Amino acid sequence: MGVANRVRRGFYLDSVALMRLSQTVSALPGVTTAALMIGSASNRGILQEAGLLTPDCEAGANDLIIAVQAATADELQAAMKRAEELLDQPQGAGAAGSARRPRSISAALTDLGGANLALVSVPGEFAAGEARRALGLGLHVLIFSDNVSYEEERALKEEAGRRGLLVMGPDCGTALIGGVPIAFANEVPVGNIGIIGASGTGLQEVSTLIARGGGGVSHGIGTGGRDLSEMIGALTTLAAIDALDADPATTRVVLISKPPAAPVADTVLTRVGKSKKPFVICFLGAKGLTLPANATSAPTLAAAAQAALGGTPVKGTLDIPAVAAHARPNFDRQRRWIRGVYTGGTLCGEAQIILRDAGEPYWSNAPIPGAIAERSAIAHQLVDYGADEYTRGRPHPMIDPALRDQALAAALDDPTVAAVLFDCVIGHGAHADPAGAVANVIKSIGSRSRPALVASVTGTDADPQNRAAQVRVLKDAGVLVAASNAEAAALALAISHPR
Repeated sequence: MGVANRVRRGFYLDSVALMRLSQTVSALPGVTTAALMIGSASNRGILQEAGLLTPDCEAGANDLIIAVQAATADELQAAMKRAEELLDQPQGAGAAGSARRPRSISAALTDLGGANLALVSVPGEFAAGEARRALGLGLHVLIFSDNVSYEEERALKEEAGRRGLLVMGPDCGTALIGGVPIAFANEVPVGNIGIIGASGTGLQEVSTLIARGGGGVSHGIGTGGRDLSEMIGALTTLAAIDALDADPATTRVVLISKPPAAPVADTVLTRVGKSKKPFVICFLGAKGLTLPANATSAPTLAAAAQAALGGTPVKGTLDIPAVAAHARPNFDRQRRWIRGVYTGGTLCGEAQIILRDAGEPYWSNAPIPGAIAERSAIAHQLVDYGADEYTRGRPHPMIDPALRDQALAAALDDPTVAAVLFDCVIGHGAHADPAGAVANVIKSIGSRSRPALVASVTGTDADPQNRAAQVRVLKDAGVLVAASNAEAAALALAISHPR
């Protein structure tokens, strides 16, 4: 194996564009790994840890590093050449090779005129500075970047509050503003339901279930995963409640988060109680909440969507006992456990809640309270492959599911596994055909005995990948497709441990 680096001085592309290019180069013949990253200190550390940084690579925070590992010198040279070609191709307004490429937020604002929102996707150490510039220009800000300190996050959100603006993030992966999907988001109809989400895939799951139930979303406001911590104090969540409360197009609101810190939950619920609009509170895994009279609690994302729709059930729900009974007959008695391989962290957390509430032992790298501390072969295992330890030096699995699909293949070969549980998240920014990637893994296993495969598809038929088409691909490959992630987890549980 050989490793090579090239540096482009003074060259910048946002992280999503670079992840897509990395994925394309990684798929070239002979290439083991490829990463195109801005040369910040943290990114150089990631490349160093991944074995992709050569000793002679000198790059600064304003430079781009092309790093490739390949089997032969010829394949390495070909991959480097292709990476350079991809960087030189026009990729739309503001991207490499285009006629006009603004170099600052103020220049972009001049070009666009009436814009009122900036999306910041730069290395974390520079994100706060860019967000502050955007706020100074009177723009709401969505910070896609992570690795922003708590102190900087709080300072930005306090400044936004003084200016009457919103800061969504840091590490905010999803938003739907006035019907426009931003970052990892889906095509859903505009409607009367507002969503506030401290998680990206949670917001995606609820918004798409609402769409499939005949409803629509006025705005989906992402807050960033740390907003409801004691350090941040729900500053964006509270500002989002104010914004949706004042919006005449929004008649009900869904609030999604992992359990907030207790005093923060009290503050948020007190503010909810002052609204004249009905709220659905989905604090995943939380127990013993005291809700105001205008709020109802939803234990799962599917339940939150159903409540927001006025009780309308999610379409396409399964007869779980019947489907599970049909899936189990030929199973060996030793097949007992679920292996969950997830690209969405909130979906992984929701599945853990299903297991916890059933009294089942489970382990996760992103645990919900109730998980066992050590990974064990005699327990269910649910892994979030979008967690930081799996995304260093490689694209997020919603963009490139290769690492997750390797784990899926290993689970299919495990004789103790009764059901392999996974998500398929589509929409803008996601892999062009995640169901097809899974189908290829299943095909490679062949016809030998294997566990049941259980999945859900988060998305809509209007998404670029088309949900109905993705469902067909999975079903044709022998996957049991549930109507929601919560239902998929319940089905996997029924298969693994019949009552």
